[in-house]
Amino acid sequence: MIAPFSIPSPDPAWRALEIPVPWGTLTIQTYALCILVGIILAVIITSRRLTKRGAEPGIVLDIALWAVPLGIIGARFYHVFTHPDDYFYAGANVWNPFAPGAIWNIWEGGNAIYGALIGGAIGAIIGCRFTGIRFWSFADALAPGLLVAQAIGRLGNWFNHELFGSPTDLPWGLEISSDNLAFPAGLADGTLFHPTFLYELVWNLLGAAAIVLLERRFNLRWGKAFGVYLIWYGAGRAFFESIRLDPSEMFFGIRVNVWASLAAVVLGIVLIIVQRRRHTGDEPSPYVPGREWTAPNAEVDSEDIESDSDSLDDDVEGESKTGVTAATSPSRSTSA
Repeated sequence: MIAPFSIPSPDPAWRALEIPVPWGTLTIQTYALCILVGIILAVIITSRRLTKRGAEPGIVLDIALWAVPLGIIGARFYHVFTHPDDYFYAGANVWNPFAPGAIWNIWEGGNAIYGALIGGAIGAIIGCRFTGIRFWSFADALAPGLLVAQAIGRLGNWFNHELFGSPTDLPWGLEISSDNLAFPAGLADGTLFHPTFLYELVWNLLGAAAIVLLERRFNLRWGKAFGVYLIWYGAGRAFFESIRLDPSEMFFGIRVNVWASLAAVVLGIVLIIVQRRRHTGDEPSPYVPGREWTAPNAEVDSEDIESDSDSLDDDVEGESKTGVTAATSPSRSTSA
């Protein structure tokens, strides 16, 4: 008997969209669309936040060109590393990109957020080096947008009928067809499961809101907002991961991703403590010294001009008395 508030799984036909094109039909996986929408939203949110802090509009795209591809590569290889039995077995063509089940076939599914974080962080560091943006400034601006992107990505798991939790009698249980390969043997048809995709979706959106609200009361710069992200996501993921039924590598009887989630929590705590001791004030600019950007139409306050002029006159007068010729040097640009 189906509970009155149970969550139905989408029609299997919705797993992919078939778009007519001149040369035939283009098939796009719905999961891939969810990931793409999440990335776009994360870029938009991060760009708005970083621009408000004084960065050049659109500079996030220059960083994303490195972070997104390396994040996708990291997500894939982390998944393969934590699910070796799915790829490395007798007769498997793991290295042939044209063979089903190859480790390169990302379109067949199989990505991991912790791999995306590792690969994406490497890409972001490279992008920040090229653009002059402080890595921690970028990470803080990214934190809420990253949670939003992960929330949208979980909808892809719903469309794929995957990564659901253990059986439950709760009224909002998820309906999974008994012919699903992931359906546990021995359970009756109509058994409901924890909708872990929905749990994580809601948790991530709440986390994004929490970071924004905390920033209004506390100084969450120098990587501290990203530290809150690690703690929030790691704590929630540790629980959601522990009730999932999909196969995973175990370490001391605990799923690998639970260990990774706990490590994220510890890393977030350490990051906040260390950065709080190292940086007590606000960031002077999202740029590293010497790489600052000033808006072309930035206006200079007349009072500031007079103040600078008076200061310069004093310097000239003081140096003239000592017989030293005063020299002016170009002032360093500051963020808007």
